[in-house]
Amino acid sequence: MKPAVYFDDYGEEGTLKCLLCPHNCVLRPDETGLCNVRKNVDGMLYSLNYGQLTSIAVDPMEKKPLFHFYPGESILSVGSWGCNLKCDFCQNWEISKERPKVIKRVVPQQLIQIATERLSRGIAFTYNEPIVSFEFILDTSRAAAKEGIYSILVTNGIIEREPMELLAQSVRAMNIDIKGWNEDFYRSEIGADRSIVLRSVEIALSAGTHVELTTLVIPGKSDDPKEMEEQVKWIGSLSPDIPLHINRYFPNYKCKIPPTSTEKLLELAEIARAELNYVYIGNASLEGQTDTYCKTCGNLLIQRKPGKISMSGIDEKGRCTGCQREIPLVF
Repeated sequence: MKPAVYFDDYGEEGTLKCLLCPHNCVLRPDETGLCNVRKNVDGMLYSLNYGQLTSIAVDPMEKKPLFHFYPGESILSVGSWGCNLKCDFCQNWEISKERPKVIKRVVPQQLIQIATERLSRGIAFTYNEPIVSFEFILDTSRAAAKEGIYSILVTNGIIEREPMELLAQSVRAMNIDIKGWNEDFYRSEIGADRSIVLRSVEIALSAGTHVELTTLVIPGKSDDPKEMEEQVKWIGSLSPDIPLHINRYFPNYKCKIPPTSTEKLLELAEIARAELNYVYIGNASLEGQTDTYCKTCGNLLIQRKPGKISMSGIDEKGRCTGCQREIPLVF
């Protein structure tokens, strides 16, 4: 166990309040929070999953998905266990909803060494919700940065302001889920307030973190064209260059709704492109929908096919070879 960073005494003696995420769980002795990861042990809050890995692999950067951050590179990707949301459509429920039996334990320096041995310039914290592994990610990202290894998060963004600001100091890139635009959907079916996610996006951007966004399109839940219009207007007000990944839903965990139609995905992508310069469709084999095009001249900049990334439309200075427009990429 690892002592938690964000908590305080609450009410009766021995009761604690977790301050990592907006749930602010109040925990009596021996109780754990909603995430199943933070536990009150004798009046001290501990993280139960520090350095505990349930998944480790070398993935393409595009799988995170991050399309504008070191495109074409591979990255060491790790997951732990636990989550602070209650989504019935969770794709990784085996590690987010319970503690798996098979776990590999590491300390930050060991994980950095694994990344070095795998010739990866970065470490991605993904698969389950990384926020609930706050202490381990903070320690690892700080130590890794000193050795020239960057860190990225694939996260739901449900975290309090101060810990988010702290993470943004040492994490280079984030893909943040905006799981829908309907506030009632967020509260009733996801178990959080949408405004917290939007605040996390703003904090990451203000810290200079590379940010890409993902929306999972669930039929009847998060596929309203009007809501997509509102969502992309908000994103565009921050920057029209923020990449948006519109992902196809498939039945999983407790949710048995049929998969999203490709027609709906294309409809929402067209709406999004009215406000944003870089919109992609994920989890669906649709020709050209994962490629990057120049907003000015339409030149094909990056072509993405399974196992192959071609960047023939971008010069060595990150400009379009057709019109010399500067493309917002980290590479």
